[in-house]
Amino acid sequence: MIKEKIQELAGSIFNDVVANRRHLHSHPELSFHEVETSAFVAKKLDELGLQYQRMADNGLVALIKGEKPSDQVVALRADMDALPILEANDVPYKSQNTGIMHACGHDAHTSSLLGTAKILTGLTSQFGGTVKLIFQPAEEKLPGGASLMIKEGVLENPKPQAVIGQHVMPLIDAGKVGFRAGKYMASADEIYVTVRGKGGHAAQPQQNIDPVLITAHILTALQQVVSRFADPKTPSVLSFGKVIANGATNVIPNEVYLEGTFRTMDEKWRAEAHIKMKKLAEGIAESMGGSCEFNIMKGYPFLVNEEKLTAATRASAEEYLGKENVLDLDIWMAAEDFAYYSQVADSCFYRLGTRNESRGITSSVHTPTFDVEESALQLSTGLMAYLAIKQLGN
Repeated sequence: MIKEKIQELAGSIFNDVVANRRHLHSHPELSFHEVETSAFVAKKLDELGLQYQRMADNGLVALIKGEKPSDQVVALRADMDALPILEANDVPYKSQNTGIMHACGHDAHTSSLLGTAKILTGLTSQFGGTVKLIFQPAEEKLPGGASLMIKEGVLENPKPQAVIGQHVMPLIDAGKVGFRAGKYMASADEIYVTVRGKGGHAAQPQQNIDPVLITAHILTALQQVVSRFADPKTPSVLSFGKVIANGATNVIPNEVYLEGTFRTMDEKWRAEAHIKMKKLAEGIAESMGGSCEFNIMKGYPFLVNEEKLTAATRASAEEYLGKENVLDLDIWMAAEDFAYYSQVADSCFYRLGTRNESRGITSSVHTPTFDVEESALQLSTGLMAYLAIKQLGN
């Protein structure tokens, strides 16, 4: 059976997948700078005899065609970029690029998709249809490599009937995966605010226009946009993580600077919230004698897993792993540029468990101690190959 054959192949290439992952982990590159990473992937595709096309500078797209007659196409996506984080792990494959780290598992995603490609190239006589491999740059930085690749035609010629992606999840034990149909991850917008007043001596507030006080009112009032305007059934988050008021105990500054994020799962409400936040902040500042410059950098849209595709993909995962190893996921208010694919094509984005408490591999993504339980890479390569073949109708 095809499942057993895939599992056998996944086991036989496991050491190569781990070696590829460790190489990538040791040589991380930031978003839009994945030059050597792209070259490494290209070399591996050459070794498999696969032709590829470059997109969005460092992105690569390759096709694997089954020998049986079929016009079905499924796309598999992996991201390649790393984060500006100084790695704190003491491991043989520790980052050699100081201040840059694969702290979100993109090294695992890329090495897994290379492994999946190797499995599928050995099985072309067993399936019909086309598998499109998408090695994507710049997931971590706006405007997102996915949006750029889509603009350059990654979902055309041939057009996939489904796009499937996987992402490591340190909250789930290695050996398990998680799925959620429907809305899964949030949109993410960056907010930059400057509140201006008139600074002066703190002992003479009547002579000043206090931007710190104005900011306090704005921060409190903005939370009402979520609590009083958003539909309670629509998840929304507004958080400010940076507030700079460069005064002193006896000095009121001229201005206060803020940075924050707004996240939700409804594009109509998202647009309305942008207008309400800006109008509210500017109105409060003006009413208190100051002014407010309120800028929103629109980020990734929300990610939605198409219901029928996700149900079918989950069923295939249960066949491959057993029902006990396939979990339900809750909504996740983080953002992912895979969302761009999900907005224009039937898509499924699932989670790969990489946790191993006995080895201390429990750190969250985007932290200096993040790592993955590498045994999960045998599952990740084989499962994605199985999902692709099943989605093609074989």
